[in-house]
Amino acid sequence: MAGSGQTSDASSATGRPPLARRWVLNAILYVLRTGCQWRQLPKDFPPWKSVYTVFWRWRKAGIWKQVHDLLRDQCRRAAGKRRLSRVAIVDSQAVRTAEGGEFRGYDAGKKITGRTWHLAVDTLGLVWMAVVHGADLQDHVGAAFVIARLKAACRRLKVIFADSAYGRGGLPEWVRATFGWTLQTVLRPVRTASFVVLPKRWIVERTFGWIGRYRRHSKDYERNPETSATFIYIAMINLMSRRLARQSTL
Repeated sequence: MAGSGQTSDASSATGRPPLARRWVLNAILYVLRTGCQWRQLPKDFPPWKSVYTVFWRWRKAGIWKQVHDLLRDQCRRAAGKRRLSRVAIVDSQAVRTAEGGEFRGYDAGKKITGRTWHLAVDTLGLVWMAVVHGADLQDHVGAAFVIARLKAACRRLKVIFADSAYGRGGLPEWVRATFGWTLQTVLRPVRTASFVVLPKRWIVERTFGWIGRYRRHSKDYERNPETSATFIYIAMINLMSRRLARQSTL
């Protein structure tokens, strides 16, 4: 039955029918897109406990990140880029948490109690690394977690662009001494009060806009920050797979 989310394989006659992975993925994307609770999944999908179990096991095994990275490589090749980027753009976004959970904090500047999503993206806006931490950490402190993980993910990296907040705390010097990369801050033009599109910075802001289209990201509803980062990767998986599907039909 298509709507049941279970296959009709004869080998399952003596036990529980195996789950149809396509319907499990559809259910997870439904949670992400609509923002509904796991328990509120429509009956057309497999049981919510089974869907959540697959989601949780794949998160623990790192499968979501692996799928995300493979799709990112395909998108870069389709755009005429090398698999590994030489440039990254880093930025953060403070997000309110629903209630409870680990690693929450208060951002005094933005007056938000919750977490901070820290992203490192390439020049196409595709995510290289996502780290979620408490909103009480300063940007230059949180960026160190992201940049440290980039070492294994992107060996060709040479330059990281960021805003002026990342020039504090000796972060550029630490990046140069530890990894040999250049952390270049992009400053606002002097004497400009209106909105200005800053070079490179707009790319990561657009990525946050893409992620914000999924209602699960209207707040950080997760108790575990690793789950929050996983949903960021799944949002990008959905975006990249749709992009590749459109290109294959041209």
